[in-house]
Amino acid sequence: MTESGPQPPQVMQVSADALKRAASVLADGGLVAFPTETVYGLGADAGNDKAVAAIFQAKGRPSFNPLIVHVPGEAEAERLVHVDDRAQQVIELFWPGPLTLVLPRRADAPLSLLVSAGLDTVAVRAPAHPAARALLEAAGRPIAAPSANVSGHVSPTAPIHVAEEFPDGGGGLLKLILAAGRCPVGVESTVLDLTGDVPMLLRPGSVTREELERVLGPVELAGAEAGVKAPGMLTSHYAPSLPVRLNAAAPNDDEGFLAFGPDQFIRGGHERLNLSPTGDLHEAAANLFAMLRALDKPCCKGIAVMPIPEVGLGIAINDRLRRAAAPR
Repeated sequence: MTESGPQPPQVMQVSADALKRAASVLADGGLVAFPTETVYGLGADAGNDKAVAAIFQAKGRPSFNPLIVHVPGEAEAERLVHVDDRAQQVIELFWPGPLTLVLPRRADAPLSLLVSAGLDTVAVRAPAHPAARALLEAAGRPIAAPSANVSGHVSPTAPIHVAEEFPDGGGGLLKLILAAGRCPVGVESTVLDLTGDVPMLLRPGSVTREELERVLGPVELAGAEAGVKAPGMLTSHYAPSLPVRLNAAAPNDDEGFLAFGPDQFIRGGHERLNLSPTGDLHEAAANLFAMLRALDKPCCKGIAVMPIPEVGLGIAINDRLRRAAAPR
């Protein structure tokens, strides 16, 4: 008896055989979820229109939201975008790593127009995670990949999160999940727009504005007028199903409580988790999405979140939390 209907994706631990299988899936126009140092990505051949369209279909993603194109390094990026002196400076310091650059697209770039969502720019990144780099080498092609979750949902930082998001493989489009444990950074990459006279930070991440300004000089922070020039700029994003209440001194009895720092004297809450009992922002970032998912349960009426310092990596954490709490 043969099975009918969309099937769940195959899950394979990263190995030579798994990478060979993943490269084959990508070459055939299928989708592969894979780990990066930030979050798990939902990857497709960036030069294949149908494959890139399948990302939008599987995620239910608005077509005006661009995708990040993953490449091994600067040489591969230069085939797709114009890399100026400023881009070379930050590439030298931060690639491979959690920094995405928005740069002018080359007219002959072998990319689907869908990755740019109608813009004349491309968001490119060289990931540092060894599994992502091995996949790029095995595939031999740029990989377009947003986070591997339904559009607007909390981003996945472990293979189980991807499987929960796409139990039927996004209608059978997601064929394979490359599994390599939890993502060490835990929030999406910093996105820096270098298409204007002044660099603009479109999305904060673990490469901070302060670090970028030490290299480039003043970096502006994008406001609403910037529009959707890169992933993660929608007002409501990274959202659990429950409402999120920010800067909470204490939870209500029917709320899940997401604490930060010492919380032993705070009472209340139906369930509680702590991003970092010691107040470590890097630990908090790594735990953020997994803990939001863990508290997103029918037994709670909402999720209350303690204040997070608005410094360093805390800026990126607060950005994700504000979008999670925004009106749907």
